[in-house]
Amino acid sequence: MAILTISRKYGSGGREIGHAVADLLRYDYVDRKRILDDIAKAGQTWGEFAKQYDEKQPSVYERYKWSFRGFVALNQAQILEYALHDNVVIMGRGGNFLLRGIPFAFRIHIKASMNDRIDWLVKREGIDSENARWLIGKVDKEMGGAVYLIYGSAWDDPKHYDRVFDMSTQKADEIIAAIKDDVLKRASASTEKARQVLQLRALAAKVRARIAIEPTFPISALDVRPKEEGLIQYGIIVRGVVYNKSAIGPIQEAARKLCGEVPVEFELQYRWHPRLGEWHFK
Repeated sequence: MAILTISRKYGSGGREIGHAVADLLRYDYVDRKRILDDIAKAGQTWGEFAKQYDEKQPSVYERYKWSFRGFVALNQAQILEYALHDNVVIMGRGGNFLLRGIPFAFRIHIKASMNDRIDWLVKREGIDSENARWLIGKVDKEMGGAVYLIYGSAWDDPKHYDRVFDMSTQKADEIIAAIKDDVLKRASASTEKARQVLQLRALAAKVRARIAIEPTFPISALDVRPKEEGLIQYGIIVRGVVYNKSAIGPIQEAARKLCGEVPVEFELQYRWHPRLGEWHFK
């Protein structure tokens, strides 16, 4: 059992590669539409927020909004939930960053030359080469900006991937075969310890999303992650700054409910906000 994450340059043919590998290995295929549909299940409001923020570089104002932080948290929680199922191809969505260090995850990036990307768009979309070049530049800027804001790294930096494939220099059949071989090899790394790491990572993301989307939780600088004790990860730690002392108890209760028997610790600090003052629940 293994996981494949694919990051791709727009117009590189990466989506077609992903579909081909999923069909070949009989893996579940998870793309943008499925994730956005899942986010919408959190409520109609979140479906609208997803359309507003998805794969777009947020403005200076938007990046600090509660809705943007909630969207990001929901997106990450959904990706890790799918990863728990194994035998899955995850297209984009920052999966390569979220699954860093998981030995049975194969994280790849697919690129192509600008000329080949333009030709691909001209054929697929029926637009001229000038508009194709403009569209590629726009998508690259938006996606690159969004990824850098969320993960603090360039989305096309090779060091964030296990392997990079170039559709301009390699044949699609060769790339598909190489991906298949590597994915099958990584399946043997799905040990109990490795799966526990992923399970705790997914649980932390679930807790983060639960707290982040709750409008009555006035919290900022939220960080939820597995607690490490030496080389063993067991438990969740929740950190954040709260603008209402009375919110601390409900936040803790919500986290404990999701964690069940998994230990959870809190480092929640109260800080009076100079503009908001002391928030009150309604």
